[in-house]
Formats: sequence, C-alpha cells, structure tokens
Amino acid sequence: MKNKKKRGGKKKVWIIIVVIVVLGAAGFIIKSKRGEKSEIGATVEVERGEIVEKALAVGSIEPEREISVKSKVSGVVKRIYKNPGESVIKDEPLLEIAPNPTPLEIARAKSQIEMDAVNLDAVGKTIRRSRKLLEKKMISEKEFEETQREYKQAELKLRISKEQFALLEEGSVTIAGKKIESIIKAPISGKILEKKINIGDPVVPLTSYQAGTILMTIADMDSLLFRGTVDEIDVGKLDLKMPARIKIGALPDIEVSGRLERISLKAREENNSRMFPVEISIKGVKQTVLRAGYSANADIIINKSDSVLNIPERVVYYRGDSVYVEIPGKQGTRERVMIEVGLSDAIRVEVKSGLKEGQKVLEKPQKEI
Repeated sequence: MKNKKKRGGKKKVWIIIVVIVVLGAAGFIIKSKRGEKSEIGATVEVERGEIVEKALAVGSIEPEREISVKSKVSGVVKRIYKNPGESVIKDEPLLEIAPNPTPLEIARAKSQIEMDAVNLDAVGKTIRRSRKLLEKKMISEKEFEETQREYKQAELKLRISKEQFALLEEGSVTIAGKKIESIIKAPISGKILEKKINIGDPVVPLTSYQAGTILMTIADMDSLLFRGTVDEIDVGKLDLKMPARIKIGALPDIEVSGRLERISLKAREENNSRMFPVEISIKGVKQTVLRAGYSANADIIINKSDSVLNIPERVVYYRGDSVYVEIPGKQGTRERVMIEVGLSDAIRVEVKSGLKEGQKVLEKPQKEI
C-alpha cells in the first residue's frame, strides 16, 4: 500500500512538472513573438490607386463681368424698380433720378441762355454786314469765313445752355440723337448684386472729371471665375489650360471643375510670402447655385497617374541617388529593398518597381525621446 501511494505521489509530481514546462515554453514563445513584433514595427500595404500632383490656390468665386451702374444726371433717387437678387434684362429700368437743382443753379442756367442768345444775335448782325461787304469786295473771303465760324460757335453754345437747363429742370434731354434721361436702365443682362442707394439719396453724375455715385452693381452669374493666388514655389509648374478641381467652403459636398485661364506675371506679398494671382474659369454649375464672394480652394492638376502602385511617402528612405524601403525579413529583421519612385502628391508616392501590390512595408522606427 505504501509503495502504491509513493508511486501515485511521484506521478502527480511529474505531471505538475510537465505542465509547468509546457506553460513556460508557451509563455516564452508568446513573449518572443510579441518581442519580435515590437522590434520590427508596424507595416503598411502596397496599394493601387490614383496619384495626383497639384498646386493649391486660395481665393473666392467672382463673376467674370461685374458692372457698376451710374447716372449721367444729378438729382435724388425718386424710384427703385429692381432690388438685389433679382434678374434684369438689358435696357430694363432700374431706378429713376429726380432732378433736384438749387434755385441758384436754375437762375444761372437761365442767365446763361439769355447771355448766349444775345451773343448769337450780335454775331448774326455781324455776319449780315460781312456778307454785304463781301459782295462789294471790301473784305476778303477769309475774313467772312472767320465771321461764319464765330456764328456757328455762338449757335452751339446756346444749344448747350438750353440742354443743360432741360437736364436741370426736366431730367431728360436728347443730345446728338441720344436720349439722356432720369430713368437709369440696365447696361447688361444679369443679376442685381448690390444696391448702393435708397430713395431720397443724392446722386452725383458721371462726368469726365468725376467718378459719380455707384447706384447698383450687376453681374452675369452664368459666367463665373475663381480668382485666387498660388505660392511662388508652385507657379513655375503651371501652364494655361490645366484642369482644376474647386472646393467651395459653403458647399462642402460639391466639387466644381474648371480650367486655368490666367497666371499673373507679377507677384504680390501676402503674410510674408510671395503669391501669384491666377484665374480659373468655372464649368458645369447649372445645377448648383454659386454666389459671388464664396471662399474657395482650387487644386490645379499638374500631373496625374491612374491605377498605379503607391505607398505612403513617410516610409520611403532617400539617400543620395538611392531610394529604398524596409520590409519584414527572417527572424524579426528589417530587410532593405531598393525601389524606383514616380509621381508624388506629398502624401503618397508612386512605386514604379521594387514592390508588388499587397506587399507589406515597414514604417520607419520611432525614435525614443
């Protein structure tokens, strides 16, 4: 009985020892694998996709044609026919200007007409006397022509005085077959963007020596542009007619296509950087309402490669003329593989040779702080 108990006790001891050994070996293997993974590091996969090299332009949406409406007659705003946001057709009435001359201006205009009429009458008497003297050959043809010229000038001066008085009193006049009136009409078809005046506001007319009051602004909203700036680092890569993708801040789900139309020859300084103005024509916006002044970013496509092998550029090593990556090797080592790279968008880079689709590439080791 004692021998049996001893043999049973020994058997249990051996079983416990075997279990301990197995568990220890398993723990060692797991620990080794964990250590191997930690030592090698994380990996990324070689993928196939699109690589686009682009230049970023920052700007806004603006109409290609925007016109400031002004008046050729002075006065005050009497009536407004159109308001911001409404559509107008060329020559459609926008507003009416009521003449508002001062008593002094009226008095001066009437006095000028009387003075010019007296002058014309005097020159008329002179030309009649000159004609009789010419018939008697007491003056030359040249002297008579000079008198005729003075008479025509006096006629013109009187007509101008009468036209100016008509503008002051009635607000409309016809000059050289062209009617100038107090009703301001739309110079183009489009949309009213802004109304700069209200009823009762004074209006300064547009003349050769003064800019005049801006009454309204009109734009053709069917013809829009992206106007923005590109950094001097990228402008040397740009060519006219390059395609562009425009993203509008107020419409994050919409991407508008365009084409590069203008590149400025002169830079301007913005935030201590030299930027070059560019203009991009916008296409295909019939189903999207774009508003003048929307802030936007444009990606100008410089180069594009479709369905190419690519990896994150952060895993690539550049050493002189050599370009390589590291892949998992045998027994937890890092194996170096030389590759040939192509197009880059600064985030991912095209792999022309050296790697296969789906292959694992190691991330760069993190430096301990």
